[in-house]
Amino acid sequence: MRRLHAPLAWVGGRWQRDVLLTVDATGHWAGVSPGQPAPADAEALAGPVLPGLVDAHSHAFQRAFVGLAETRAAGQDDFWSWRDRMYALALRISPQQLRAVAGQLYAELLRGGYTQVCEFHYLHHPARGERFGDELDMAWALAGAAQDVGLGLTLLPVVYTRSGFGAAGLRPDQHRFAADADWAWRACQRIRAAGLPRVTAGVALHSLRGASPDDIARLHRLVGDTDLPVHIHVAEQTAEVADCLAATGQRPLQWLAASGRLDPRWQLVHATHAQHDEIEAVARSGAGLVLCPGTEANLGDGLADLPGWLRHGVPLAVGSDSQVTRGWVEELRWLEYGQRLALRQRNVAAAPGVQPSSAARLFDAAVRGGARAAGFAAWGLVPGARADALVLDRQADGLRGLPDEALLDAVVFGSHGAPWQSVWVAGRALPRRAPQRVGEAFEQAMRELWTPGLSPG
Repeated sequence: MRRLHAPLAWVGGRWQRDVLLTVDATGHWAGVSPGQPAPADAEALAGPVLPGLVDAHSHAFQRAFVGLAETRAAGQDDFWSWRDRMYALALRISPQQLRAVAGQLYAELLRGGYTQVCEFHYLHHPARGERFGDELDMAWALAGAAQDVGLGLTLLPVVYTRSGFGAAGLRPDQHRFAADADWAWRACQRIRAAGLPRVTAGVALHSLRGASPDDIARLHRLVGDTDLPVHIHVAEQTAEVADCLAATGQRPLQWLAASGRLDPRWQLVHATHAQHDEIEAVARSGAGLVLCPGTEANLGDGLADLPGWLRHGVPLAVGSDSQVTRGWVEELRWLEYGQRLALRQRNVAAAPGVQPSSAARLFDAAVRGGARAAGFAAWGLVPGARADALVLDRQADGLRGLPDEALLDAVVFGSHGAPWQSVWVAGRALPRRAPQRVGEAFEQAMRELWTPGLSPG
């Protein structure tokens, strides 16, 4: 047992004083006890403590594309034109380059306050016709990158079998993604059986346009009653909604709800374009929602109905997705700010009489929803959860001089985005910076990926 003592910690949805945190031999919280004087053998933490959050939706390889699609030479630029440019990267990144890119990303996610990431992984196969020694070489590259920097990882092998509704298969520029339900389930089982520290797995379906009804039914049968997360992109774009209506007579969320398969294991990523009856149906199913406001803004997706999802109590998590933002502070900030801009109101996420702080309501939702998205029964500063924590710096810009009760509000709405002095994973404080070799490997991979003549344009 190892004992830590925090002057202030976020326990039970509020700041509590003099919190004794006990870490067991497996790196989990054995005890979380507010109102306890510091024992002589306890390590004193130098600032207030928050739980780390789960990044519930990530495409790690897209970190190599950040900043490279922010120009428009002619015509209209939208999600679909961005996707075509992004494929220039997807079609050539190697396992070694992926590990380098993911290592840099995962170090940045840790600095951004995430201590676990859900990797929505569909780069399965060789890029240039070469053979992999193991069909999971790309997945193992991601696992290796996470272990290089100390981040927890939930790998989600993706079922991806077609380019759109009614299509017979994938486009030539999607050949790396091909995976049916049996392939994804086999990959999930192998990853879970490997027993890598802080690495687990679930499964995913790319989308209703990327996986057929037969694929979904097959994966549902394979998973059976196994308690693991099932993720899917859904209703991100209006064109996707229109195509689904034309092909099935139903909107994407309507179709999923009517299928009878949604349950608390399911995580609906984006759900940007949802109607009230769809939100109600999702709420009845117990499925969760993953919003990625940084990416959704960057790609011009639109704004989710945050008040509607909150009103119906749908579990909510946040993710970094395309990696244009890599910290949960900015995701929560823009989750609220998008609503303020659209509705011309303030503190939209707050619940007067229950939780008057927008930051606290969104943060607590992300703690609970992130746990489910990553496949954990417990998360946060609670017994049984992995001993992950963020130790705040009271002298950081935006926090200095503030009363205790305003600290979380200031973290989300007044700080520069990472006002912590240390990040803990599994009861261990990680180095403030990743090993130098991680950054050097990333720079080398970027030189290889974006040499002259290999632009994303």
